[in-house]
Amino acid sequence: MASRPPKRIRVPLNGVLLLDKPVGFSSNDALIKAKGLLNAQKAGHTGTLDPFATGVLPLCFGEATKFAQDLLDADKTYETLIHLGVSTTTGDTEGEILERKEVDVSREQIDAALVQFRGPIKQVPPMYSALKRDGKPLYEYARAGITLEREARDVTIHSLEFLDYQAPFLRLHVSCSKGTYIRVLGEDIGAALGCGAHLKELRRTQVGHLTLDGCVTLEQLSGTEPTERSALLAPVDSLLLTFPEVVLTDSLAKRFLQGQRLTLVKEGVALPVEGGRVRVYLQPADAVSVRQLLGTAQLHEYGVLAPERLIATAQLV
Repeated sequence: MASRPPKRIRVPLNGVLLLDKPVGFSSNDALIKAKGLLNAQKAGHTGTLDPFATGVLPLCFGEATKFAQDLLDADKTYETLIHLGVSTTTGDTEGEILERKEVDVSREQIDAALVQFRGPIKQVPPMYSALKRDGKPLYEYARAGITLEREARDVTIHSLEFLDYQAPFLRLHVSCSKGTYIRVLGEDIGAALGCGAHLKELRRTQVGHLTLDGCVTLEQLSGTEPTERSALLAPVDSLLLTFPEVVLTDSLAKRFLQGQRLTLVKEGVALPVEGGRVRVYLQPADAVSVRQLLGTAQLHEYGVLAPERLIATAQLV
């Protein structure tokens, strides 16, 4: 009887891979591929990016997965190419064509239509989405030919900028709140112009404060020596740079990691002017050791620091 190959031993990596997701990969496909190339134990992505779309997809490994929700809730920025005059079942290139209409649209009409979609708007989620109804994603109903009623949701289009128009293709720059479907936005713009539309291209250029700068492709990852791939990970706190920092001494850090609330007004710790969520570090007493992230906390009145999410691998000297 042939012996089984030895079980692959995964490595406990902690950090963030800023991936420039390619066309044809779902977010989960990209995560599985990157996780395998890094031989990582624990990983998760920070929200779905459609298979036909490309761009910024932060992948979290190890302790970084504790902070993935922050990027799920973050604003997103995209560049998209809308194909006017052709409507599809999915609102993008992956769907079947439903209708074709002649496109006779001027720049002035486009500008007038875009005004309607800036600021707070209502948006009906598409049937081809991962939103669940009775425990089943909507796209499963859609594939079975079932259309369900969906309530319109409040989203915000922070910026909607015209980039180019070469009929029938309209290129836009979009910055929006979480929960916004650019496919639906494209369809709604097409409806406002009276010709229908679907997305031909979609590229995410920013998630929160993270941009395409520093992103790597799966090809770059696979082309790097296996022993050097982990060096492509950004540190865990790269997810938290928008939050003010609080730096603790050894004794305070020990209590913090035990989950204790700390009153810092009399401890000589420099505190942000305003309260709220902060990232917390240990600054070692010696000048050689690098400070390390301990986790996040809420800073309340009177300098009270309440631990929130702690880094399990934090080590005190």
